[in-house]
Amino acid sequence: MSPAGPEWPRPRVLWMLWSLLVVLLSPWRMWAVKNTQECAWQVVLNKFKMIGNNEGSDRFFDQEPVDTVGSVFHLLVDAPIDPDEKYLGFPYYLKINYSCKGESSEALVRKGHLTGLKPVVLVTFQSPVNFNHWKLEQLQIQMEAVPFRSKAEPCSAEEVCVMSWYTPMPIKNGSVVMYVDVSSNGLGPFIPNARFQMNINGFLKRQQDNTLEFTVGNELFNLIPVKFVNVPSRPLWYTVDQAPVLILGGIPEEKSILLTDTSFKDFSIVELSIDSCWVGSFYCPQTGFTATILDAIATESMLFIRQNQLVYYITGTYLTLHGSGHGSENWVRVLPNECIKRLCPVHLHSNSSEYILALTIGKHEGYIHFGTITDGRVSFEMLPRLWSVCQEIRAATCSITWAVYSGDDNDVLLLVESEDNAAKKFSQVVIYNLVTEYVSVHYRIPEFIPDAQGQEFLMILGTESYTNVPMVPKGMSHNPFNNLLFVWGNFLLQSYGYDHFIYLANFPSQLSIKYVVDSFHGELAIVTETEEIWYLLEGSYRVYKLFPSRGWEVYFSLQVMRQPSPRASGETMVTLFYENSNLYQLVYLVINKQGQLIKRLVPVALLLLYQQPGSDYHLLQQKSHLKLLLTNSCPFTAMRLWDLPNPQIYTRQERYRAKPPHILGPSGFHTENSLAVYQGLVYYLLWLHSKYDKPYAEPVHDSTWRWWKNKQQDRDYYNYLASNWLSAGNVHIDMDDYEKVYDLKAEYQLPERIFLDKGTSYSFSIFLTAQSHSFKSEDSGL
Repeated sequence: MSPAGPEWPRPRVLWMLWSLLVVLLSPWRMWAVKNTQECAWQVVLNKFKMIGNNEGSDRFFDQEPVDTVGSVFHLLVDAPIDPDEKYLGFPYYLKINYSCKGESSEALVRKGHLTGLKPVVLVTFQSPVNFNHWKLEQLQIQMEAVPFRSKAEPCSAEEVCVMSWYTPMPIKNGSVVMYVDVSSNGLGPFIPNARFQMNINGFLKRQQDNTLEFTVGNELFNLIPVKFVNVPSRPLWYTVDQAPVLILGGIPEEKSILLTDTSFKDFSIVELSIDSCWVGSFYCPQTGFTATILDAIATESMLFIRQNQLVYYITGTYLTLHGSGHGSENWVRVLPNECIKRLCPVHLHSNSSEYILALTIGKHEGYIHFGTITDGRVSFEMLPRLWSVCQEIRAATCSITWAVYSGDDNDVLLLVESEDNAAKKFSQVVIYNLVTEYVSVHYRIPEFIPDAQGQEFLMILGTESYTNVPMVPKGMSHNPFNNLLFVWGNFLLQSYGYDHFIYLANFPSQLSIKYVVDSFHGELAIVTETEEIWYLLEGSYRVYKLFPSRGWEVYFSLQVMRQPSPRASGETMVTLFYENSNLYQLVYLVINKQGQLIKRLVPVALLLLYQQPGSDYHLLQQKSHLKLLLTNSCPFTAMRLWDLPNPQIYTRQERYRAKPPHILGPSGFHTENSLAVYQGLVYYLLWLHSKYDKPYAEPVHDSTWRWWKNKQQDRDYYNYLASNWLSAGNVHIDMDDYEKVYDLKAEYQLPERIFLDKGTSYSFSIFLTAQSHSFKSEDSGL
């Protein structure tokens, strides 16, 4: 208990001391940033037989555990492991290097190792769609990569020649999407943290000669410029956070797609093995034939495409999801008797299933086909069940332009173009509920663009005046997290809860939106028919132009000044998408008459900053030179989060830590045997987790407890053997290196998901900085 005394203003004193410390350290920080090389981690996948090779990587296809480590564990006598247990391993390892611009990667890795650098790897397993089949959990495992010398060439002159770091690549039942975060242990050179996607590709098959081929078609190896240059961009559609393989169509007059299992870090061009039929009839009018894949959608274990009016799907082989014998080796045509004009994606899964919507023309105009995907099987149902939408809303004729599905409300939202008896066309937002089967007209879109000159937004109440520019609706976007609905075309309307619609006036009606990209984290990117990129922060009413813009020109001019590189003679945007809340472009560049596809970050914050007007500074004459003075050094409001509680109790995050076995030898380099031991220990740790019955916990509430419970009394003996280099196999297993982590600290951002039990709350502090003033929210919480 503290002694009695005056109450000191500790927070204010600490804040002043912190401010002083920041000022004192600023020159050092500026020097460190200026003198830090631009380095980046490099991670590839290797099978056990590829360990030690300098070149090459393996595709993530094999999913079953391998019995390659058992023979090594039998050699580990006088070790804390149970010799009667059967130890298995995973098929793959992660090979880790790093490179800095302008230097040899081999020399850098050697330098990093000699200065104490060790990569720390955190693997996060994405939970599956079907939580009825696999338990829903937020699981991570943290490992430390080990140094391994190259076997490709002899190393007689030096003890350390070419080397890399390796760590096991674990697999978990129910997960086909895995995130690998690589960071430094704090020693050696400064290398920014990096995140990689290591996704299982179930659309491969092994040939008799042990090579892998695609089940979807034949891989092509040439980027033909005419198929990319000045070709319109197209949307990338997939189930968010769940699709391990992404596909993108739209290659002109080719039944080919771009396919990637690394979110376009690398990719393949595949010509699809489909029959490319075209069936035109009185009930399915077709004006022409095209080989182009018009729509492409990826889900957790299935791919869907549309060519002309035909729809196909293929199922991947995912043993970790469905067991054996579930994948298909050929495309299957679905809805063979229907005339499909468009596939609409459902970006978010719900109720242990994924969904896809198919819009029809011809004899079933006014109906949609609602596809439900569960455990790699799809079934379609034609909706509405009784009467068509045209009959339900009593329209003479109608056509469904777009459809979105909200799994939380079981509502299908339809954008319907109707025609009255006077042949006058108009558009409506119609809602169909899957449970009640009730169809209702929710909103009639105005015929013309509202007159909102001089305003950023306008609430549509029916009393406003209008211009003579027609509204041309083309699609919709819905975010179930904030219940925000957008209707777009040559305009942008937004609505909270479908109640009232707001017209966003600063998006020009001369443009037409081609597609929108939702981050589902509060940001929306817009691509127009002229390939312009616009940006909207959800909850606000102002749309910002990112490209082309003054901010874009400034940003790329600075990039050229910072790092001169061969200039592209032309570039074409292929698609735009969000990944980990960051906006990326897939761009086709022509450099020195060579075409290449690159994934490029769109720095939204910098582009908005560089677009600020030039009045934020002025020049002051000081003797013989001019001095630049900033009138507003922070043109945007900044928000910081403090006092965040420790996350695990709110996020249900479970994390294990598995360090490598200690190698006994003067060099410190690991061998194939020690890597096999590390693989087996990581596998056994995750196996213990999967067998752990949480409702009936063991005495210490830890799945690792039973691993070492009979060996703890011999700890000193094992340490004695290790200290004298007498451990069998030249490896020492420390029982404390394999544990569950319970004391994770909060980062300076909110977790992605927060689970609140009854009677609990999540509280934190918010610091806002705007126009050089600070405000603190004393008590914010959920």
